[in-house]
Amino acid sequence: MDKNTIIGFALIAAVLFGFTWYNQPSKEEVEAKRIQDSITAVEKTKAEEKQQVSEIQRKAEQAQAMLADTTALFHAAITGTAKDVVLENEKVALTFSTKGAMVQKAVIKGFKNIEGKDDVVLFDKGMQRMNFSLATKDAYVSTADLFFTDTLVTKNSVTFVAKAGEGKNLTITYTLGNDYLLSCSIVANGMKNQFAPNMNNLYIDWEETCKQQEKGFTFENRYATLTYHFTEGGTDYLSETSEKIDEKVEETIDWVAFKNQFFSAVMIAKDNFKNDALLTSVPQEKESATLKYYQAKLNTAFDPTGVKPSQFELYFGPNDFRLLQDVESESQFGKDLELERLVYLGWPLFRYINRWFTLYVFDFLRAMSIPMGIILILITLLLKAITFPMVKKSYMSSAKMRVLRPKLDEATKKYNKPEDAMQKQQAMMQMYSEYGVSPLSGCLPMLIQMPIWIAMFNFVPNAIQLRGQSFLWMDDLSAYDPIVEWGTNIWLIGDHISLTCILFCAANLLYSWFTMQQQKDQMVGQQAEQMKMMQYMMLLMPLMFFFMFNDYSSGLNFYYFISLFFSAAIMWTLRKTTNEEKLLRILEAKREENMKNPNRKMSGIAARLQAMQQQQQELQRQRDELRKKNAALRGE
Repeated sequence: MDKNTIIGFALIAAVLFGFTWYNQPSKEEVEAKRIQDSITAVEKTKAEEKQQVSEIQRKAEQAQAMLADTTALFHAAITGTAKDVVLENEKVALTFSTKGAMVQKAVIKGFKNIEGKDDVVLFDKGMQRMNFSLATKDAYVSTADLFFTDTLVTKNSVTFVAKAGEGKNLTITYTLGNDYLLSCSIVANGMKNQFAPNMNNLYIDWEETCKQQEKGFTFENRYATLTYHFTEGGTDYLSETSEKIDEKVEETIDWVAFKNQFFSAVMIAKDNFKNDALLTSVPQEKESATLKYYQAKLNTAFDPTGVKPSQFELYFGPNDFRLLQDVESESQFGKDLELERLVYLGWPLFRYINRWFTLYVFDFLRAMSIPMGIILILITLLLKAITFPMVKKSYMSSAKMRVLRPKLDEATKKYNKPEDAMQKQQAMMQMYSEYGVSPLSGCLPMLIQMPIWIAMFNFVPNAIQLRGQSFLWMDDLSAYDPIVEWGTNIWLIGDHISLTCILFCAANLLYSWFTMQQQKDQMVGQQAEQMKMMQYMMLLMPLMFFFMFNDYSSGLNFYYFISLFFSAAIMWTLRKTTNEEKLLRILEAKREENMKNPNRKMSGIAARLQAMQQQQQELQRQRDELRKKNAALRGE
């Protein structure tokens, strides 16, 4: 950046500052604006309150109407006393209520909760509600309003019956498998004449307030999503950050998941959910200790004759890739559910790396009972070993350009005027071609590592195996590791400072410094001047990463720290072990060999760059000729 450029920027800044100061409002204007804003805010609040009251009244009236309809048919089941029924195995305990015959509480065994105690409560009473609705000829039946009788109760199965008259009832049967899968069957017995001829739909209204399960609220919230699977294959999800209310899904889906970072509640329909599903996801405030409010309004097939039951499978368990594959194989529906998609592994390229490389290496090392922190280090070393030949080749290309820099400076010093930039660049390309050097190969190390970096960015936060695992000073590799915490949230920083994030940024700074030195030593003329601004940006990147990654898990930051540390160490080792004098002699011998072949042409990147420069020269020549002709016509 030259002197004139600096003065120009300074003048622009002065003009902007002066214009801002001159146009700032007076104290009277500020006060008037504040009063007007207060009045507007009050009016807006009153309008919102009025709208909320109206909505509450509407829902209350609707609920009363539904209850009246239900009462008309199921008069024997409209009153009673709610009782809890528990089904459990070694993996999960599910509590049902005879009021509504739905799961009220789900406890996942074998995992520590946010307080470090045994078992995770996925949801508790009042946090989840599931209601099945049916429209008869004269009534609107809602299971949430009915008291069921629990019959045929065993440790892993229960049948709930709601009587609608002699020989008429609605039956819901649950069977818990050996792990996390719960089968559900709904059938109306002896009620064929109660339904309209075209009534073949079962309506489902499923709600959950997703509970915070991990220490890092902000980080966990990024991975809490309402996810659904298309019958034809593939998954989609509602936004993690923005409010989505009654988003309509235009395609047929076969399961919906209320997902947080490491655990999910999933509802699977044997006969699919029709293409009019309405899905809702509303982010919650940190103080509420909940992540999202989820709702799914679904519609599936129902047989009013009672011959064919409506069947579902419910999954309440961890988001473990291999486990979800096993659970899918246990499903009785015979579908390709792709439940493992609940473990997000990234976009197609990165998912491919994680699916067919990272997962297998991770599983292999886990089988050896190696601590998770060591596993992250070993994966890093393995990736470095795989990419080392390409990194070394790239480094040697940069080293060639570095040892050639004095010769380039000497050969191009006559092209120091701005109008000679094209000739200077062409002369440099000519020399690179003579010595057999590619000017862009030095950029490859970062390009080589980027897909792996992004793949691990998606893999580590979704690996439930890291949850609750300690290593060195890190108590939980799936959460941040604070060295300082405070109660107030500070913009961009949060309420803590993470040690692994500091180490990651320090390693990034070290790696950036090595990279800058390497690039600086190979730049010529104006390239060296332009590189200075790039260097400032590279030094600022670690600071930007601190604000981005301070909330991220210590396992992810630790991986990046180790990866960058080894990258810097590899670069330093290559620099120390490269004999630049010997390298220059090899390049000189290569040049002599090339010069003996006068018909030799440039190839690769150098040839393409030369072709582009020649095209630019030709365009410039045509412009100059056009200007001369125009000047001649004007008589200049």
